[in-house]
Amino acid sequence: MLKTVLTLFGIYMLLNVNLFSNPLLEPYNTPFGVPPFDKIKNEHFVPAMKFAMEKHKLEIDAIIKNNAAPNFDNTIVALEQSGELLNDIATVFYNLSSANTNDELQAIAQELSPMLSAHSDDISMNDALFKKVKAVYNNKASLNLSQVDNLLLEDTYKSFVRSGANLDNVQKEKLKEINQKLSILTLKFGENMLKDVNTFKLVIDNKNDLKGLPQSLIDAASETAHAKSLSGKYVFTLQNPSVMPFLTYSDNRDLRKKMQQAYINRGNNNNEFDNKSVINEIVNLRLERANLLGYKTHADFTLEESMAKTPSKVYELLEKLWEPSLEVAKKEAAEMQKMIDAEGSNFKLEAWDWRYYAEKVRKVKYDLNEEELKPYFKLENVKQGIFDLTGKLYGITFKERNDIPKYSDEAIVYEVLDSDGSHLGILYMDFHPRASKRSGAWMTNYREQHIKDGKNITPVISLVCNFSRPTGDLPALLSWDETETFFHEFGHGLHGLFSKCKYKSQAGTSVPRDFVELPSQIMEHWVSEPIVLRMFAKHYITGETIPQSLIDKIKNSSMFNQGFATVEFLASALLDMKYHTIDKPVIIKADEFQKNTTDEIGLIPEISYRHGSTHFSHIFSGGYSSGYYSYLWAGVLDSDAFEAFKETDILSKKTAASFRENILSKGKTDDPMILYKNFRGREPIIEPLLKARGLK
Repeated sequence: MLKTVLTLFGIYMLLNVNLFSNPLLEPYNTPFGVPPFDKIKNEHFVPAMKFAMEKHKLEIDAIIKNNAAPNFDNTIVALEQSGELLNDIATVFYNLSSANTNDELQAIAQELSPMLSAHSDDISMNDALFKKVKAVYNNKASLNLSQVDNLLLEDTYKSFVRSGANLDNVQKEKLKEINQKLSILTLKFGENMLKDVNTFKLVIDNKNDLKGLPQSLIDAASETAHAKSLSGKYVFTLQNPSVMPFLTYSDNRDLRKKMQQAYINRGNNNNEFDNKSVINEIVNLRLERANLLGYKTHADFTLEESMAKTPSKVYELLEKLWEPSLEVAKKEAAEMQKMIDAEGSNFKLEAWDWRYYAEKVRKVKYDLNEEELKPYFKLENVKQGIFDLTGKLYGITFKERNDIPKYSDEAIVYEVLDSDGSHLGILYMDFHPRASKRSGAWMTNYREQHIKDGKNITPVISLVCNFSRPTGDLPALLSWDETETFFHEFGHGLHGLFSKCKYKSQAGTSVPRDFVELPSQIMEHWVSEPIVLRMFAKHYITGETIPQSLIDKIKNSSMFNQGFATVEFLASALLDMKYHTIDKPVIIKADEFQKNTTDEIGLIPEISYRHGSTHFSHIFSGGYSSGYYSYLWAGVLDSDAFEAFKETDILSKKTAASFRENILSKGKTDDPMILYKNFRGREPIIEPLLKARGLK
């Protein structure tokens, strides 16, 4: 013990790290042990990360040099518990890099990413360490391990094999080189996207060009212009709260085209932020890595750890839905073209017209305009509605805390209490776009729930979104899509909060990609239920509950435009699979590759990919490569699972308790299909999904 302390002190001196001035290296003396965001500075990360890597190496060295015969505790559990400091620091750093970044943090990321990749490889390809892991694994039949412990052993062994432990030394060096390159390239892809989004702005100074736009959007554009020193003008951006309503309501077709083309060409403008060459390198390096590890394609390598297991199973699902979805989308396009012709307009429906005319058709068919709904979806009311719903289902409550450090002034922090009043976890929520935040919405954590030294360590969860901001005297009013997104991300949050697992690597959302969307997507089903809408949909001025007439319109139009929604998703999922089922090195020209995919699958020109190649962050800078299909795979699960609530009562505490016990609390402690069957009593069926999307 003394030797370890002296060694750590030596590392402090060598790295010139001041233990007493780096908050990342001190115990977090904060409420519930959240990160001390108020003390952390950019310059703390590199020295803290370097020290934590050295500490992790000492922990690994101690496992290797242990003279006792390798067993589950001194090898597998010790390995599971190693690197805690490094994981904590890296978690803070990369979460900030996504939610509140700056040029300095991005430069630090470029420095740290290859270091961390090399550090990880040095551990996963360590022959002496793997020898110990393998010895325990080979002896597993005699260990009498519990289900959870056995799964940890299986996953630990597989992780080493899938990380190159069985390769020879030359192959290992090659794999390390590939991993380091990929760590930089995937980072670069995301940075390019953010910078390209922040570069574009549509400036309007003629009020005639604002025709059709909601006043709230005009006011927001005016405030954006003022912030950019363009007072008196109107600035629209590629952030979703700006671009999507513009495409939906702008009467100016030329400007709609300009916005839509800018949106689909993010990362594809032949400038310093262009992602085409980055894609070529990423795809080929992923293939090379997969081949090196003995797999035909990157998709084969990735999907081995999923519910789907193989590319053929993914294609089977996608192709089963493609034709019926495309058929519905073509009917939707014909309906809009009929409206265009009836107006006396002499043009063919294009991609920049779809949202605009879809909204017009919806108004005619269902007498529903989304702007009618927004006054009832004040952000604060939606948030309270989610709190009330989850309170009724699970008995949990939320207490706002103003004594907890935050990474941004815009974040809100809640302590989450279980039904018995005990502490369940901490929840950060960060709602609005800013230049320092990447686009989209996501759930992450600053600490996973786990058991340490017999004590339950509670989770610290964060929901990060890009919802419409308040403008002037108008509060933040959410669109229907934003409201669904809020419910969706909150479902991920519940998955993290309700975790009740022994090991950190099995806890919360640490499950296969095509299972992780079940807890999030099932939450979306409650949004449109009348009993739930009446909980939170209150007019922001009058306080009037949403009238039954509007609820009926929501229900009646629930399948409207589902052909479009399903096709644009499926197209992106198929594009992902096309990239990652390439089985030989090839020079990829992203534009050409995407066009060839478009032609092959028969995507109609009136619909663009939800995520085109150069801005497909899910697969090129996120964790969804060969996995974007997961949302649809989970769609089968969530549609079928919600039927269990509908068969009894959608607010059934008993059904909710079963869902919590069998799904939300279990993490990756068993095979996902077994967990699902424990809840549902059988495997899922696809009919509820087809019905929900109007495809049956």
